[in-house]
Amino acid sequence: MTKPHTHPAMDETHTVLSKDGTKIAYLSLGDGPAVLVLPGVLSMASDYAALARALAQHFTVHVIERRGRGKSGPQGDDYSIVRECEDVLDVQRQTGARLLVGHSYGGLVALEVARGNSVFTRIAVYEPGVSIDGSMPVHWMAGYQKKLAEERKLDALVEFTLADAPPRLAKLPPWLMKLLLRVSFLRFPESRQMLNLLRENIREWQEIARLDSTYENYRQLTACVLLMYGGKSDSPAVDLVVKRLPPVLPCFEIKEFPRLDHFGIERTAPNEVARVIGDYFLK
Repeated sequence: MTKPHTHPAMDETHTVLSKDGTKIAYLSLGDGPAVLVLPGVLSMASDYAALARALAQHFTVHVIERRGRGKSGPQGDDYSIVRECEDVLDVQRQTGARLLVGHSYGGLVALEVARGNSVFTRIAVYEPGVSIDGSMPVHWMAGYQKKLAEERKLDALVEFTLADAPPRLAKLPPWLMKLLLRVSFLRFPESRQMLNLLRENIREWQEIARLDSTYENYRQLTACVLLMYGGKSDSPAVDLVVKRLPPVLPCFEIKEFPRLDHFGIERTAPNEVARVIGDYFLK
């Protein structure tokens, strides 16, 4: 489900060249052990400013502007999650970060980059976009791509939103969801940024689908993982991740936020989530 945005200012913007020559920007603030933050789909680094400011009380926080967004370069013709992992590692080398936070698709990237790579010691993921037995829907992709080709961006967003929404919202008729999105854009103009990330979104979801049911690979992780989720997410995919992922992780903790949904880390309660992440990282 999509969400409104507010964007508190970040402090400094830095850039690094990734392995394929793409410029990757990241926003930094704070002082202390270095932490990297990886945003989810349809989101930008600025959406995590509140989380970053809360973490910056104890850490130097670097929020990566994933490729295809803001001051970072495009996804590229050969885009894959491998490129995302290369981006993270190049920022890591420049910052020295050993701690990693990922939300949604950013959580999937975090798990993938740490697989077989010991540079990160602790990872915190909030509802990572791990598909298990087809739990992450893909039936919407054909209609979505057709609408994008016809430059019907809002209709494409409706197609995706209804497919990825909790069951109670997925039953809404498309015309009503379209109206709700228009109202959201009027109340929170910055949320319109999602319309400019729709092509990036489909390519990222194609990677989620490609990696379906490969979660056993995370047995290779050397980092300890904090797996976080919202009690109000109402998502069968999240339920399956919480059930299936921990048994394959060599070192893990689980934290439920009973009052929060999928966007708890990003907008609903970033300070609350940051406290839990900070305590975990400082152990």
